[in-house]
Amino acid sequence: MNKTNASLILKMLIVGLWLTSEALAKDQGNAAAQANNPLANMVAFNIQNYYIGELTESDENANQLWLRYAQPFSIAKTNWLMRASLPINTYPTPPDVSHETGLGDFNVFAAYLLDMPNPALSVGIGPQLTVPTATEDALGSEKWSAGFAQVLFDARSPKFQYGYLLTWQASFAGDDDRAHVNVAAFQPFLFYQLGHGTYLRAAPIWVYNLQNDDYSVPLGVGIGQVIKRDKIVYNIFVEPQFSVADDGPGYPEWQIFLGFNMQFLN
Repeated sequence: MNKTNASLILKMLIVGLWLTSEALAKDQGNAAAQANNPLANMVAFNIQNYYIGELTESDENANQLWLRYAQPFSIAKTNWLMRASLPINTYPTPPDVSHETGLGDFNVFAAYLLDMPNPALSVGIGPQLTVPTATEDALGSEKWSAGFAQVLFDARSPKFQYGYLLTWQASFAGDDDRAHVNVAAFQPFLFYQLGHGTYLRAAPIWVYNLQNDDYSVPLGVGIGQVIKRDKIVYNIFVEPQFSVADDGPGYPEWQIFLGFNMQFLN
């Protein structure tokens, strides 16, 4: 092999490696942009935990571990996404202020996915239901509640994604001795991609209780890492959050939001 041919082959190998790395980087970037999309058209399983360092009107701590499963499905040629959530709660129980741990109330919603002109823009709306599955009185509402969920997620930019989850539910059955449920919640999503699957994030949940005018408004900034392996996208993150406005007992003064999410590609 002469020097000219060897040089040509070396150049071709370098170009091939560069193109391969560019393709892998683009694939990783696409996975990172969609990794936090609650309406992504794929099966997902999430383990998310809120360690609450201090509750309002109390010096006690608490913890919520959420198990979440998402499954796309179709009805009469329309696309839907079901998300089911089950919490494992640890909360203080007055008057002795011991902590109880057990299941909380099971929640599920089904979002009809609107047909958008750009597939990177996801919009869904549909009904939600909360079932009183708590194993202890202090860990749930003991009420059946129903309402709606509406979601938007904009991933048209590979650098910055945003959106929100808006929910409302009110009780319609359950223990007559427990307070009625009438709660609205708004969760904004903000994600800024730093490259190589690393991103900054903010996804607090703002709650307003229409029954008694209590509310909670936390803010926070965290960091996450997306890793794509074969047909699974792993998403690990941590996000400290602090209350900037609140009124009423039992809301977090500060908390640490941890998550391990998995998306299973088709």
